[in-house]
Amino acid sequence: MEIIFLGTSSAVHSKERNHPSIALKAFGDVMLFDCGEGTQRQILSTKVSPMKISKIFITHYHGDHILGLPGLLQSMSLHGRETPLTIYGPKGLKNIKNAIYSLGYCAIEYPIEFIEIDSGIIEETEEYVITAQRVKHNVPCLAYSIEEKKKPRFLREKAIELGVPVGPAFGRLHNGEEVEVDGKIIKPEQVLGEPRKGRKITYSGDTRPCEEMISLAKDSTVLIHESTFIEKEKSNAEEHAHSTSIDAAYIAKDSNSKELILTHISTRYSKEYEEMMLNEAKEVFENTRMAKDLMEIEL
Repeated sequence: MEIIFLGTSSAVHSKERNHPSIALKAFGDVMLFDCGEGTQRQILSTKVSPMKISKIFITHYHGDHILGLPGLLQSMSLHGRETPLTIYGPKGLKNIKNAIYSLGYCAIEYPIEFIEIDSGIIEETEEYVITAQRVKHNVPCLAYSIEEKKKPRFLREKAIELGVPVGPAFGRLHNGEEVEVDGKIIKPEQVLGEPRKGRKITYSGDTRPCEEMISLAKDSTVLIHESTFIEKEKSNAEEHAHSTSIDAAYIAKDSNSKELILTHISTRYSKEYEEMMLNEAKEVFENTRMAKDLMEIEL
């Protein structure tokens, strides 16, 4: 898994911080979370191929999270894209679709499926499960988690002890199938260890601190949480339905996340204030860092 931060600002961008967008390279796919203005230009500075983006997850429809979408979709068409694309978002996504296709002389010649979603599992494969969760913002807004499925550890010595020959039968048992050995049925549970937890990434979108966010983020390997304000501007955070750095740190702590990455940083803050924001969070949750544009993390 590789996380690439394409944009880490809040509503107003700066030279250092573009509007919000995160790319995730995992399971042979490229997934995009939010698509602020300038996202496709940011992609040019990375190893991400926009033609390989298979899914886009939109948290909500404030402009800083979606205004890069029309240009990105049209550019992929101009480059000859033919493979389908799926876009997920809260109720209202069909209106966004209509706006994009009616914008100027729009030319998108590959299939795009727009799927409106609410809280719950939105996609599940043999390798991962993606969950959406409604959170507390001043417009309908979703947070997302993607969790890797890991098979239980295969107990090789136990299998050999039971007479299972080394070879294809090992794989069948590991995949949950029974095998027959000398007229005796060997069941998967006889040769599999305890279930193993896979890596989990959770992305908050815009939100006030809430129980729903804690629940979604439970046991995350990485929690990427908005941190629009420093703590002394908590009243602003409450008024605009955002989080402070300390709010984000408590979400990480209460959800038992392993690492917290602060993003959606207000560009009103100087480097000094950003350092203050990070230190505030670290006082509550030590394993915290601040996202920067084009930062890459390998899990």
